[in-house]
Amino acid sequence: MSGEKIIKINHLTRVEGHGNIHIKIRDGRVEECQWQVVEAPRFFEVMLRGRKWYELAHITSRICGICSIGHTLTSLKATEAAMGVTLSEQTEKFRRLLVHAENLQSHILHLGYLVLPDLLRAPSVIPLVSTHKEEVLLVVRLHRLANEMSDLVGGRTTHPQRPVVGGFTKWPAAEELETLRTRLADSLSDVEALASLIKELAGNLPQFVRETEYIGLTGTDEYALYDGDIASTDGGTWPVDNYKEITNEYLVPHSTAKFTRHKRGSYMVGALARLNLNYDHLTSKARKVAETFGLQPINYNPFMNNIAQLVEVAHSIEDSIRLVDDLLKNGIKDEKPSVSVRAGRGSASVEVPRGILFHEYEYNKDGECVWANCVIPTNQNHANIQKDLEALVPEIKDRPQEEIELTAEMLVRAYDPCISCSTHCIFL
Repeated sequence: MSGEKIIKINHLTRVEGHGNIHIKIRDGRVEECQWQVVEAPRFFEVMLRGRKWYELAHITSRICGICSIGHTLTSLKATEAAMGVTLSEQTEKFRRLLVHAENLQSHILHLGYLVLPDLLRAPSVIPLVSTHKEEVLLVVRLHRLANEMSDLVGGRTTHPQRPVVGGFTKWPAAEELETLRTRLADSLSDVEALASLIKELAGNLPQFVRETEYIGLTGTDEYALYDGDIASTDGGTWPVDNYKEITNEYLVPHSTAKFTRHKRGSYMVGALARLNLNYDHLTSKARKVAETFGLQPINYNPFMNNIAQLVEVAHSIEDSIRLVDDLLKNGIKDEKPSVSVRAGRGSASVEVPRGILFHEYEYNKDGECVWANCVIPTNQNHANIQKDLEALVPEIKDRPQEEIELTAEMLVRAYDPCISCSTHCIFL
């Protein structure tokens, strides 16, 4: 096919941060296909040096305004590993509640405000306020619940203050948890309505398949979000301390963020990776949502990451209800954190909405950080986005230019990238 198609999408919209898609097709041949990360590098690891052990979580939560809870908890876990801190069962359960709250916050934001316009072929969510008012209000209700749940447990909607090394500074009252439980149970009907809406529109998700490796946390008795070992769909499990052997960061000339690779040239993290690894531990309603879309492991369509997020919304609500019931049954105890400061090194991982997150710190005897490393989920996804584009564009190269452009944008958005957070390009 003769002719030329040049697609230059600079600063892709409806994602966090700045990334470009450049595609050139000449005479039916793809000459250029590149995912470019052009965000200015940020040096959080260096900012942490010389800081005290109780400051790091508050600083690293600012890496991301969407995954601030996940960064806080991963930071706390790394410090606790370095200093040999053991947590109470109550602290563990409240932290798991916080992980669910953030998952709900982020997934609803992504599905309702960023993906739904693509499925309805709208330029943004703004026109949908007029054309799909009830659907938008449904999304707003779910998002508000997630925000207020984060506020209740963490002390703020973003950048939580209550979780600290060793525990929490303040605990929700039993009455507040009872109200939260009622609201969570009531929200399940909204989740079912959202699933029905997306099911009606699911035909607009491209049927694209490319085999890749999926990496995330896994556990023996839970859908691993807060804790677990590193696992791969290509086989193998590893302790979190071995994360560098899995991530293998490297530089590419067109990106201010590092890329990663493990057994293949790239791998994917995020909701679809977690579902592929932990499907058997989904709650009953989450499993029902997955079955509605025919989503089961191992699924190799990156666009189905959107549906995996929807499945996780149902899972997080149901599992949050279970956690609240456990906490109310046992009674809320006014526990005080206890930390004996010492020199040490510790690494930790939490599954944040966009995938597996790693923090590692080294402290001196005075509890000052002397070295730090953070490996962000989106930085782990960049290489896989590039590989997906390289496989996708040849399949759609003969379509109208506008359709190629939209499909490429939808691919990147399916990863729900947090581009700014991933630009940790230089270590000093």
